[in-house]
Amino acid sequence: MIPKIFEVRRSIAVIVISSVLIIGGVAGAALSLWAKHDSSAIAPAFVVAAAPGLTAGAPNAMGFAPVLKPALAAVVNISSSRVVKTPSAPLDPFFSDPFFRHFFGDQFFRRMPREQREHSLGSGVIVTADGYILTNNHVVDKATDIKVALPDKREFKGKVVGSDPKTDVAVVKIEAMGLPTLAFGDSDKLQVGDYVFAIGDPFGIGETATMGIVSATGRGNLDIEDYEDFIQTDAAINPGNSGGALINAHGDLIGINTAILAGNGGGNQGIGFAIPIDMARRVMDQILKHGKVTRGYLGVSIEEVTPDLAKAFKVPEGKGALIGDVSPGSPGAKAGLQRGDVIEEIDGQTVHGINDLRLRIASTAPGTTVHLKVLRNGESRDVAVTLGELPEKANEGPLGSENEDTAMKGVQVDELTPELRHQLDLQPGIKGVVVTDVSPDSPAADAGLRRGDIIEEVNREPVETVTEYRRAVRRAGNQSIVLLVNRNGNTTFIVVEPE
Repeated sequence: MIPKIFEVRRSIAVIVISSVLIIGGVAGAALSLWAKHDSSAIAPAFVVAAAPGLTAGAPNAMGFAPVLKPALAAVVNISSSRVVKTPSAPLDPFFSDPFFRHFFGDQFFRRMPREQREHSLGSGVIVTADGYILTNNHVVDKATDIKVALPDKREFKGKVVGSDPKTDVAVVKIEAMGLPTLAFGDSDKLQVGDYVFAIGDPFGIGETATMGIVSATGRGNLDIEDYEDFIQTDAAINPGNSGGALINAHGDLIGINTAILAGNGGGNQGIGFAIPIDMARRVMDQILKHGKVTRGYLGVSIEEVTPDLAKAFKVPEGKGALIGDVSPGSPGAKAGLQRGDVIEEIDGQTVHGINDLRLRIASTAPGTTVHLKVLRNGESRDVAVTLGELPEKANEGPLGSENEDTAMKGVQVDELTPELRHQLDLQPGIKGVVVTDVSPDSPAADAGLRRGDIIEEVNREPVETVTEYRRAVRRAGNQSIVLLVNRNGNTTFIVVEPE
């Protein structure tokens, strides 16, 4: 019985296997014919798009090496040095005693040298075959010596063609030809979730590539630069990556690595920022064409539309920018803009807060006429403004910026509220603004201004609100300022000299 059963089972197995082979062959032939008509059906899902050197439908095992290989060749190491002057602090009186000088000798008490050489490392991106390199301003700022090292081990002396501290962009030139370059991408088309790669020289260990995604676009109000429109990414960016390339999955340059949000450890926390290449390229083009960067100038100080202000001015929360002050004789003043106006649109496009307005005004060429939609006293009106050129020292931005280049730089003030009056034990008739902070290295600190002082006058002009104080300070420009200060019930004049 057993041999018969075996024979029957073997016959059945042969029939089943033969059937499977026949069906498989027919199905394979059908799939082959279908694939000739639709080759995309067999492309692996992981391959997002074709890239230079990366064919659509390439095996996953290839990874992104074909994208990174040409990009790595165009990212350089930049080392710079500069001479800085260091103040020599006076010796503690305890150590100035002649006994200690006799015991230890004068050499022990010799002060630190007044000049020291500082070194910094960063990265850069070759954007033209004849040696123009994009990098960060802070990588080469005030450098007296710049050395550019290429991935092929060649080294060149670099020269700063021009820089723009307001966006932290600089252009460096080396004398070389036929260099590998990175093609410009379109940073305006970036979307959250797009693959990106950060390339640079972190910690000076050598060229490194890291991968991540676009975490956000249009990041601003971070107080990193004057003009911010950052790409945020979780691709690892560390010290030394500054000035390096942020590229997309096609291998195109879409950003210049600039900063990280560091934790207590100071290293990468998955929150890095890059200057969009569209902004960096505009800055570079102006530097190469004009030798400097020119920006449009409206001449107003602006505030965010907070929930309370939105309710008071009857505008959508987070939309528009509130004018807190208008500089006399400015383009905005000539066009009729007033304090309390809310700028809702510029050239038909919605204004999404103060950072959006500042960027769009600054990126518009001086002499251009822009059309603003303004809300005034609940009524909408159109205002045409011909922009001027942003002055060298001006910082058209939020009302009350404490970073203006005036004698009062580094001083923060606040309204004299009833609570503060009670805390400071002030008499009812005293009016002014209270000093809430004074930077130790500021001109005002050198002049003797202290936290808790009440500023009653600026250049003999009474000030009762923060807005009046800032208007008086801006009117003084970069000149000396005479303050009438009330301290502990006594008034005194303080003269603050600009740096």
